[in-house]
Amino acid sequence: MFDLISFIPRAVVQSIPLLYGSTGETLTEKSGNLNLGIPGIMYVGGICGVIGAFFYEQSVGPQAIHPILAVLIPLLCTLAGSLCMGLIYCFLTVTLRANQNVTGLALTTFGVGFGNFFGGSLIKLTGSEVPSIALSATSSYFSKSLPFASKLGWFGKIFLSYGFLAYLAIAIAFATSYFLKHTRKGLQLRAVGESPATADAAGVNITRYKYMATCIGSMIAGLGGLYYVMDYACGVWSNDAFGDRGWLAIALVIFTIWRPNVGVLASMLFGGLYILYLYIPTGTNLSVKELYKMLPYIVTIIVLVITSMRNKREDQPPASLGTPYFREER
Repeated sequence: MFDLISFIPRAVVQSIPLLYGSTGETLTEKSGNLNLGIPGIMYVGGICGVIGAFFYEQSVGPQAIHPILAVLIPLLCTLAGSLCMGLIYCFLTVTLRANQNVTGLALTTFGVGFGNFFGGSLIKLTGSEVPSIALSATSSYFSKSLPFASKLGWFGKIFLSYGFLAYLAIAIAFATSYFLKHTRKGLQLRAVGESPATADAAGVNITRYKYMATCIGSMIAGLGGLYYVMDYACGVWSNDAFGDRGWLAIALVIFTIWRPNVGVLASMLFGGLYILYLYIPTGTNLSVKELYKMLPYIVTIIVLVITSMRNKREDQPPASLGTPYFREER
């Protein structure tokens, strides 16, 4: 039988990196920047958190780890690394007006190479016989759930059995949605994405808004990489272990029609579709299992087709998405 009680928590755990990535990319795209470097940014965020946690554990020893520093150091390293990636993207696309698609793809390639280089270097420092790093002492503070969750049966397992980064992802998604819909700054940011010339004529600093939205969005996406390593993977870093989660996060932006609050449930749906093949009996027929793995992408294509057929403006991407702004052409 299909075990729903065990399926939902696993789907939620799978969904959190997607939610971080899609929320950060949605905020970025609302400014008119199309950042296809999200997979690389998530990768850099993950390895930067690993670097911070690794050197902290090495300096004090697993027995003398302070809970606050064990969380704070990897968190700050992740935010700093993903911020640098966002600044690189902005400098190339906003200041130098380089092609956004090419820049994003280049950042993804660079981010994966950056993560694999430093991940491999740390593995050599440990002298491990297996190609991975285990930071179990630090990761235990990221994956720690509420102490009474296990006493509440199915309710505690479904709603209360996650680390703090999972709840932070949901809070950030709702806060981003509120910011975009109900604040003056959010309205101005959306105006920059829709018509930068009009926003510029109204006195809005286009460059500042694009930089801020892209950098903050990159930092949010970087947290998805940290969650994957420290919570989902229990502190184990292996090169090329992220899979296609970064690309799924970008697809999720289209699926949610650029609404971060919808992304909370949509990411859980994607997370469920991502692992559904593990719960559906396929016997020895591996081809059927591979077809089930295609479900997230098939659903995205269907939603994209339906969205394209609808004429509602609110269901469309920002009008200037992917287009550099030349003020002299205003």
